[in-house]
Amino acid sequence: MKIRPYARLLTMLGEQLIKNEQIALAELIKNSYDADADWVKVSFVNFCYDEKKKEILKTKDSKIIVEDNGCGMTLKVIEDSWMNPATPNKKTRENEEIKTTPKKHRIIQGEKGIGRFAILKLGRDIKITTRPEDENTEYVIDYKLSQYDDDFLTEDGKDKQLFIDDINIPVSEQTPFLLVDRKVTVNNTVFEKGNNHGTIIEISNLKGEWSFDKIKKVNAESQKLESIFEKIFSEKKKEDLFEIGFECNGDRLLYSDETIKELSSLLENSAVLKITNGLYSEKEGRFTYKINNVPYALSLKDSQISGLTVFKERFAEKNLFDEIEIRKTTCGDFKFNFFVFDFAADRESGAYYLDKKDKETIKEHRIYLYRDHIRVAPYGDPDNDWLEIDKKRGVGRAGDYLSNDQVVGFVDISKHGNPKLKDKTNREGLIEEGNATRDFIVLLHSFLLFIRQHAYRQYQERTKQQKEQQINKLKVVDNQFTQLKDSIGGNTKALAAYNNLYRTYQIEKKFYQNRLDNTEDLAAVGLSVETASHDMSMMLTKGVDAIDNLIKDIDGGVLTDEQIENELHSIRGMFSFVKDQMRDIQLMFKSSKQRRRPIRFEDLLEKVEKIYKRTLNREHIEYSVNKIGSPIIAKCTDAVILQLLINLFDNAVYWLAMPDIVEKKITITLDGNNQQVIFSDNGPGIREDDKPYIFEAFYSGKEDGRGLGLYIARQLLQRMGYSISLAEIPSEQILSGANFVINFVNSDEND
Repeated sequence: MKIRPYARLLTMLGEQLIKNEQIALAELIKNSYDADADWVKVSFVNFCYDEKKKEILKTKDSKIIVEDNGCGMTLKVIEDSWMNPATPNKKTRENEEIKTTPKKHRIIQGEKGIGRFAILKLGRDIKITTRPEDENTEYVIDYKLSQYDDDFLTEDGKDKQLFIDDINIPVSEQTPFLLVDRKVTVNNTVFEKGNNHGTIIEISNLKGEWSFDKIKKVNAESQKLESIFEKIFSEKKKEDLFEIGFECNGDRLLYSDETIKELSSLLENSAVLKITNGLYSEKEGRFTYKINNVPYALSLKDSQISGLTVFKERFAEKNLFDEIEIRKTTCGDFKFNFFVFDFAADRESGAYYLDKKDKETIKEHRIYLYRDHIRVAPYGDPDNDWLEIDKKRGVGRAGDYLSNDQVVGFVDISKHGNPKLKDKTNREGLIEEGNATRDFIVLLHSFLLFIRQHAYRQYQERTKQQKEQQINKLKVVDNQFTQLKDSIGGNTKALAAYNNLYRTYQIEKKFYQNRLDNTEDLAAVGLSVETASHDMSMMLTKGVDAIDNLIKDIDGGVLTDEQIENELHSIRGMFSFVKDQMRDIQLMFKSSKQRRRPIRFEDLLEKVEKIYKRTLNREHIEYSVNKIGSPIIAKCTDAVILQLLINLFDNAVYWLAMPDIVEKKITITLDGNNQQVIFSDNGPGIREDDKPYIFEAFYSGKEDGRGLGLYIARQLLQRMGYSISLAEIPSEQILSGANFVINFVNSDEND
């Protein structure tokens, strides 16, 4: 048996498959682009102006005419290709080499031949007049489809089971009188020559509703067919131009490029991060790019990207030796540029400040996708979340992601370099087939997440520091008090009021400083409890289960007294572990804190070792302590040392869990001679651009980090007159990863 589709398949391929009129017209415009045309003009003819509605509306005589000066179609092309959708010849040639147009060397966009059915989304009667170059003949293809009902079930009112091959389309030839030498104006560009060939598509018996606003919107969207960024950043040669023009009732609808000019200015002057010259190399598994003209490289093996949950879930796989490896991607190489804005920037931020109009301009654009310089719709539309940024912000911590509307940019792919990234038949994005499309999306999503957690967070930190420095430099409050006192002069009543006000200020200042200290203490306790709670919860669960099993066995009379005693000792051991953990954690509570006293550092280190013993074993981390000279004695409280060590262990364990780290090590050097501790691991280490910020509040290299651990550890140590810093000299860099130096020499006491 043969497959013989009913004629109603035309409706499914045209009206139902194609989402809207904009996509339908875009397909016809792409045909003109593939035909090597210099221009294409879309004319809305015989539309009437409704005085009551103050609107241009469609009438029964309305038409849409799409005209170009492309290569036209010969009779053979009409018969072999136009009348045979999904023509295999394009695909066959494509497998051999990427097909380009003969004159302008454009990459052919059409693949499936389905786009021609888009015409049915626009109207029922279609007349195509085409004249090939170097021929003195016009060919006319006349689709009179209004004689059929909407579902092609009847013809001229007569019921008939219509199959596609029952529909005959007359094709005739005539002496040219439409496509002849003439002058054509498209937008403001005049084309004097080369207009005696091409194609004219006249669509009547229109479907859908049209208005002037809709026509203007379709015009604006059609101008985005070619990359708007090429219009911003490069000048096209005249011979490479592809002018798209719209007319309504003979009046040209000039598309204003003012929006493009406004966007261009914002990209150049107001983006806080300009990520340019971006390239992903699949062979090297690496991103290269510039941020504000400074070059960077990011390998997929870098823990800052390979450690991201979204990345690990997609690309991390176990090998035969049960080791985590990063698999190769399948999407191919691609280029990109991204421009990141700060919608929260205030007027003091200078060029970064955005007014209401600026924000509206930016929000009209997202991240566009272009294949061989032609847009893949609908990616880049304001309501499209193809990189799943808004989706992730909705289910996670929104602040961990750049918002969808604060990033404008583009990604460039090609048929040659990305053969597995294919357009959907309905022209609504990429096909989710195999791994390629998901790989592509997750790579971009992961890269933008990395940018948010590092480059953008560093920008925020620099901004905050600059404001703090400005405030400290000016000593705003102190200066104001001084100025006030000077202005009082000898007025005794005013001076008395001033003194009362200043005393009140000092009392409140001390009050808020105490509240800040208490908040930091509570945050320290919370972080420590969170760290220890996993093992305690697990041990409590085991203890309760063991008690339940013991009760059952006693009731069943299956245990001897000796076995019962052994079980009770085992249960006691479990609860003793929890008791010891809780006792150590309670040392950090405000009510439990002692006055400063001389503490032997090694004693508290042993307590924290017990907390992390199971974790170290589970993660196969080799742990060692090197002792030099006499014991380290710190004059402080237990809580400060415990909090410090818990944070350092927690960070080291996190980063040692990254892929591609096989032999995991933590080494602690206790140098009693210099009263110094060096905490080292052989993890990925700290990126150079992160180093200035790791001790700042809310700055974290972790995907789900709060950015408080190291900040609080430093604050608590500074209260005691001690310090923590990154190792800077080679003798302090014990292992290849992160190396922290804790100095227990109190400079204040030495003074």
